[in-house]
Amino acid sequence: MTIDIAAFRTQFKQAKAELLNQFAQSRPTTSSASRLLGHLAKLVDRTLHDLWHAFPLPKGAALVAVGGYGRGELFPYSDIDVLILVPQSLADSGDETAITAVEGFISACWDIGLEIGSSVRTVTECGQEAAGDVTIQTSLLESRFLCGSKARFTELSRVTAQKMDAQDFLTAKLLEMRQRHTKYEDTPYSLEPNCKESPGGLRDLQVVLWLARAANLGKNWSELAHKGLLTAFEARQLQRNEGVLKLIRARLHQVAGRREDRLVFDLQTGVAETFGYTNTRGLRASEVLMRRYYWAAKAVTQLNQILILNIEERVHGSQNAPMRVINDRFLDRGGSLEVVSDDLYQRDPHAILDTFLTFQRDNTLKGLSARTLRALYNARGVMDGKFRRDPVNRATFIEILKAPQGLTRVIRLMNQTSVLGRYLWVFRRIVGQMQHDLFHVYTVDQHILMVVRNVRRFFIPEHAHEYPFCTQLASEWDKPWLLYIGALFHDVAKGRGGDHSELGAVEVRRFCKDHGITGEDAKLAEFLVEAHLTMSKVAQKEDLSDPDVIQAFARKVGNERFLTGLYLLTVADIRGTSPKVWNAWKGKLLEDLYKLTLRALGGSRPHMDAEIENRKQQARHVLQLNFLPEGIESNLWKTLDMSYFARHEAADIAWHTRMLWRHVQTERPIVAARPSSVGEGLQVMVYAPDRPDLFARICGYFDKAGFNIQDARIHTSSTGYALDTFQILSSDNDVYEGVHPRDLISLVENQLAEAAASDRPLHDPSRGRLSRRVKSFPVQPRVSLRPDERAQSWLLSVSASDRSGLLYVIARTLAHHHVNVQLAKISTLGERVEDTFLVTGDRLRQDKVQLELETELLDVLSPR
Repeated sequence: MTIDIAAFRTQFKQAKAELLNQFAQSRPTTSSASRLLGHLAKLVDRTLHDLWHAFPLPKGAALVAVGGYGRGELFPYSDIDVLILVPQSLADSGDETAITAVEGFISACWDIGLEIGSSVRTVTECGQEAAGDVTIQTSLLESRFLCGSKARFTELSRVTAQKMDAQDFLTAKLLEMRQRHTKYEDTPYSLEPNCKESPGGLRDLQVVLWLARAANLGKNWSELAHKGLLTAFEARQLQRNEGVLKLIRARLHQVAGRREDRLVFDLQTGVAETFGYTNTRGLRASEVLMRRYYWAAKAVTQLNQILILNIEERVHGSQNAPMRVINDRFLDRGGSLEVVSDDLYQRDPHAILDTFLTFQRDNTLKGLSARTLRALYNARGVMDGKFRRDPVNRATFIEILKAPQGLTRVIRLMNQTSVLGRYLWVFRRIVGQMQHDLFHVYTVDQHILMVVRNVRRFFIPEHAHEYPFCTQLASEWDKPWLLYIGALFHDVAKGRGGDHSELGAVEVRRFCKDHGITGEDAKLAEFLVEAHLTMSKVAQKEDLSDPDVIQAFARKVGNERFLTGLYLLTVADIRGTSPKVWNAWKGKLLEDLYKLTLRALGGSRPHMDAEIENRKQQARHVLQLNFLPEGIESNLWKTLDMSYFARHEAADIAWHTRMLWRHVQTERPIVAARPSSVGEGLQVMVYAPDRPDLFARICGYFDKAGFNIQDARIHTSSTGYALDTFQILSSDNDVYEGVHPRDLISLVENQLAEAAASDRPLHDPSRGRLSRRVKSFPVQPRVSLRPDERAQSWLLSVSASDRSGLLYVIARTLAHHHVNVQLAKISTLGERVEDTFLVTGDRLRQDKVQLELETELLDVLSPR
């Protein structure tokens, strides 16, 4: 049969151009975008239908729309994904005529301008591939019959449903989503976001619907609301914000004239103009557009989180799990903070901020429940002027800032739930505020939260490798919360016109007055905000060898406390602008300016953190009591950085030195053990040339020998030696009953040294027994792998139900993937473990390897 390809092409292009022209001329409404997407899909449907019947395609074949096209909507330049289902008999016989017809159909699609992504499969092949590939499962989940054999499509739907395991699909898609979020900087507020793939983008909404479909909970927002996963109000909000994102993406395609999902600077103004936005004195047209995008993305993020938690509860059957009473306001539902009633915040507005204080204080809680998130979302109207002026609320907010732990995640959570902007109205004004410069890659609010996080890290020893000098200074700082206030307000007046530092100083002065912060503390907070750009400018733009420059800066800061606070805020601010902005040279300039100014103020140059120097002096004293020569520690200590001394007590440092001062260079592992100084069990030290599986071999020995690891402090010296210390307990009190402590120590030292030196394959781990409590209150395993601040190492966080041998299965998995453990923090919270590892490995830069590692860790952590 002869086909007039030219006529087909002309007809299709004219019809598409007409639709795009109508869209360009229409008012920029969400309904206009929905009409365009639907009409484009129908145009392609008709074109494919006509082409299908123009070719002698094999009997029993079917044409199926999959992926985004399967949803019945098509963006102007999106791919058109189709599946050609062929009978098994054709696949078996290899009929050349039929195969040629299929190939001709695909070629004709491209010839007329349909950029299709096509695959040719039998139903059996689809089932087999879907069983091992979540991407194929997802694509088939939204399959839609176009033409051909309806029976073949029905068979495909049946096989797809049979292969679907809702729990496995949920786990895989959430891992995939988390990895995608990391790729797109884990924020909806990137200055050039991908409106499809970034957090809060269209893909997040699609993930929710995929999960709901897989679990038979509904196919659209209305069905999810009918099943109780959404309220009617939330469904309307989702539809509205989804419509905004679709409209922006469609206009973006229109302006770019190609498939482009990134709102890059070059296109933002053009897209804004299609909405009718124009530049004003205060805002650019692009800023108006992007703020509308960010608010939609933020709403999607909030509602998406509620929905996913609800779906997880349904899939895992945990919605009726037993709950622990925390107080008269809150419950613990399987590790999530839950309100006692849906109207708690309407009845008791003080409970809103108390939600975050309670969450911050209870380190067994891992997040807010769907019910709590929904209650907060519906309580936004409660947070009015009266709420902000309430003395109880003001006191609670200050308590949150002063809390010794959990500040970063709580402040971020407050922003995600819109509580931070509702309480600090001045902060709300910069939510979604863009920054047009060469440095910032985040909106103002996200940059501020990044700076708060950076300041907080100065006070956490586990991050000493990221900020060594800052960590030294922070250890002597008396009121960290004043630095947090400075970080919160330093850029809060951006976008108003005028000097944002001066305007911000006015805002923080008002905040201090309202919250009872007076005297030198209030002066310091105001100074930090007003002068937060000064130190950077002086360090990078002025001659630090000029005494007048140093004296002028010293007069500006006034005293050592103000200087140290400004230095810490400046480093945090620069490192919070963009991963590419900070470098060692800037760090040296700032550090030199700090030390020169300190000398000018009459202070002493900080050679070492006072606490660490004190520990060293105590350790030297212990060594002298053991009649060891003076100075024997120097060879070992010069190979150890500050984080080692920050994480070990003086007695441990002296013990390590006494065991190792003759053996700083050694080919064989050195193992020493002694009765634990912090309770029962043993303290064990291992010193050996580092290698990727060393940590796993040590943990494997303890697992096999019947010991539970209570604490692990892992350190790698500058010369490539691992210096690891473990606190261990016998997992079964009968195993070593009657064994003399000296004999037990000798046993561990000899056997562990042999295990650490071994090259034999690592033994298979045992599935440790679960306690009755864990069986009643199971913890859903969670794994997070993120690059650290320097992008040279990775922070691996693991949360799971505790059991014997758990650390070994983690270590063995890391060794299997050639991941080396540099630091480890082992934390057991009742029946739950929260372990953090600083790891390295060249292969971790590959997305596929990351996903494989996270998937395997989730599998071995599962109590099944």
